[in-house]
Amino acid sequence: MNQRKAPIYEALLRLKSMRIVPFDVPGHKRGRGNEELAEFLGRKCLEVDVNSMKPLDNLCHPVSVIKEAEELAAEAFGAEHAFFMVGGTTSAVQSMILSVVKNGDEIILPRNVHRSVINALVLCGAVPVYVNPETNERLGISLGMKVSEVERAIKEHPNAKAVVVNNPTYYGICSDIKSIVKLAHDNKMLVLADEAHGTHFYFGNGLPVAAIHAGADIAAVSMHKSGGSLTQSSFLLTGKNVNADYVRQVINLTQTTSGSYLLMSSLDLSRRNLAQNGGAIYENIKAMVGYAREEINEIGDYYAYGKELINGDSVFDFDETKLSIHTLDTGLAGIEVYDILRDEYDIQTEFGDMGNLLAYISVGDREKDIERLISALSEIRRRYKREKTGMLDTEYISPKVMTTPQKAFYADKVQIPLSKCADKVCAEFVMCYPPGIPILAPGELITPEIINYISYAKEKGCTLLGTEDLETNLINVIV
Repeated sequence: MNQRKAPIYEALLRLKSMRIVPFDVPGHKRGRGNEELAEFLGRKCLEVDVNSMKPLDNLCHPVSVIKEAEELAAEAFGAEHAFFMVGGTTSAVQSMILSVVKNGDEIILPRNVHRSVINALVLCGAVPVYVNPETNERLGISLGMKVSEVERAIKEHPNAKAVVVNNPTYYGICSDIKSIVKLAHDNKMLVLADEAHGTHFYFGNGLPVAAIHAGADIAAVSMHKSGGSLTQSSFLLTGKNVNADYVRQVINLTQTTSGSYLLMSSLDLSRRNLAQNGGAIYENIKAMVGYAREEINEIGDYYAYGKELINGDSVFDFDETKLSIHTLDTGLAGIEVYDILRDEYDIQTEFGDMGNLLAYISVGDREKDIERLISALSEIRRRYKREKTGMLDTEYISPKVMTTPQKAFYADKVQIPLSKCADKVCAEFVMCYPPGIPILAPGELITPEIINYISYAKEKGCTLLGTEDLETNLINVIV
């Protein structure tokens, strides 16, 4: 196929050239109905914020320009099929899970998954079989899944329907996905990949293997993160072992019937850009991150980690485009460095947690911005360095699962103060966001260690969400 084409974008250009009088939705009528909105977003933007019509196809049942755009995306990613997702990668992940498991089915997954995976289990009633990842003691971060642990889980749960893999984790850690695919397929199980942070694997050289290229059956790919499309736009990719027509039916259970052409055209144009220029783009990104990593490590006390973490198993590979920085030796939690960078230096990083900071480098970054970040980190160390006595040094606490997420979420429950929750079973989520990995998920035992962790996260200024109580002072527990 001709990867220079962008069918949805081209169809919108044709529409703009026509003098069509709109008696359909949206009600702003190409921006005329809200001058303030048109001024803020730009009239050119609102002129193509349109509804489905014959010349523009329909996201729920594509037969023309969206269908062609899907075929171009599938070819670009090396998949059998690609679906345009306008509900974010959360929607893609949930559709991926719901396409494979139903009530009572077992599914093998790492516990350090994004909330969207466990949300899907709440919806469908599938039973998680957790492979608890190892933790890097120095960095306090969870690693990938050991192949031996996946093999053990498969032997103990031979009727499981699928294995979920993070490819990569938020911090850039990759499991041995090729070996996991072989294990799963040998045991008649599918492999589902959360590739929210792995779009670039499909287009860059010398990067970890992309899930679909490794033989995974379905992958949720967050194009808006490292691929350059608009926020909330993603792809869901499927392989040859999956009935794509059924997957579309599952997607249509929850995805909007009013697909945003702004989001779809951004996916179309970003796919075209990466298909033509991705190799050069990601070589440049690797070079910028490599330079930043070296310079930050020269400052002292910070540790910007990379491929030296690879051990061939729980860290099978590392994504060199990730600028993950351990901050605890400065005496500052990652979230504290995150806040100082934003509040005092006008630098917005992706997230900070208990001990680490992530600066997301992608298609739109510039060398001068990298220099500004390095300079700010150096100055923060000089101004704020202190003893690290009393600081928590881990991001991951292995949970004790007492019941399934669905049973816990819908159980009779009561709100009690966090301090009195020890030995109770949680009936909701508690997580820092970003990264959106649950500290507690429905059905898990609340331990004194977890209570201490949540209290510490609040004290350090982490954004906590998932609870009905917006202050996270009260937790819903099973009666």
